[in-house]
Amino acid sequence: MPPIISMIGRKKAGKTTILERLISALKTRGYRVGTVKHHIHYGFSIDSPGKDTWRHSAAGADVVAISSPDRLVLMRTTPKELFLKEIVERYMGDVDVVLTEGYARAETPKILVATCEDDLRLFTSAAGGEIVAVVSDAKLKASCDVFGFDDVEKLASFIEERFLRHDPRYGAHGAPD
Repeated sequence: MPPIISMIGRKKAGKTTILERLISALKTRGYRVGTVKHHIHYGFSIDSPGKDTWRHSAAGADVVAISSPDRLVLMRTTPKELFLKEIVERYMGDVDVVLTEGYARAETPKILVATCEDDLRLFTSAAGGEIVAVVSDAKLKASCDVFGFDDVEKLASFIEERFLRHDPRYGAHGAPD
């Protein structure tokens, strides 16, 4: 199973922006990256009302897929929320790393996007798993590595060194060929 690293922080703190940049940096280094966005509300849809797949789902289909020459989207009704590790094991076995947005209580390593010292205190006490790094432009007293919002390449190197280079699938050479 690929390593899972969760990006956590308050709403509008910059998690999505950091993830976008981090995905790009890791892809440039040759890694296959999967992402999972945690949405805590019931009944969300990535589909548009009136479109064919929306109509299939509205008619009661338990699984709806849309496929094209370069994409596959699968929407599946579940009786309960799947655990993060279940999602990764079932659907993301072919990636090198999974980055999540959310899942603050999951037992995964966390990167906290913080805007102030209060964020550090709040998320350190509430998060499951270890906070391994913080992204912030504020001067924080963190007990882990701190990266600025413009230090995404350094953050990618941190992830590569800590979670990917020592992955037995790659030996000591980093990204797969």
